[in-house]
Amino acid sequence: MNDWTTSHDRVLAQRKAEGWMFLIEAARDLRTTGAIAPSGKALARALTDPVRAQAPRPLAVLEAGAGTGTVTRTLIPELPRASRLDIVEANPRFASRLRHLVTTHPHLAPAQVNVNQTYVEQLDTDQRYDVIVSGLPLTNFTPVQVERIMARYMELLHPGGTLTYFAYLGTRKARALTASRAEARRHAAVDEIMATYQRTYATGRWTVWANVPPAYVWHLQRPLVSAEHSEPQSVEARR
Repeated sequence: MNDWTTSHDRVLAQRKAEGWMFLIEAARDLRTTGAIAPSGKALARALTDPVRAQAPRPLAVLEAGAGTGTVTRTLIPELPRASRLDIVEANPRFASRLRHLVTTHPHLAPAQVNVNQTYVEQLDTDQRYDVIVSGLPLTNFTPVQVERIMARYMELLHPGGTLTYFAYLGTRKARALTASRAEARRHAAVDEIMATYQRTYATGRWTVWANVPPAYVWHLQRPLVSAEHSEPQSVEARR
């Protein structure tokens, strides 16, 4: 057995363990877990594209709903020198795993990152971020929760900053077929809230077919000035 085989087997074992951990935590509480499976590599890369787009200047980055750290592991090597990464994860078991990841990751000094065990809408900070990477599938939440989360995201962004998040394909149709009427109405109300944000702030949407399940990745940008006076500008438009 060579080093590549040993490393490959270790990665496969890690992915299997993370998959089971997600299923267990989802059964406990979907609000703190957010998903039933870790994000795939293609989804993680699409979510972290805004970080690569704004390099090499130092960035302030927030990752919300980091789970077991699948996206975090993709994000860390992309951070420009002297950047700051704040991670928010409400699930205490995931937060503990993330702290271990941070302290053992070869590409990141511990002083560059903070892991906060809390909900993002309750994050106590004066920091503003160039990029927010959200791992929270918002269709799991109530409309009130979604409004609070999205308002907090926009508050935490620098003017011109980018929020990147994902949504699984086909969830509304699936829930319409299998869920109660109340659940279907909740899902539709959340979709309408997100559609309003997309119409106002979206700079792009991509479909990640390689993820399981497939997902859309959205990029939303906080305007450089009040949305009442100017349309949101893309990253390219600001350069």
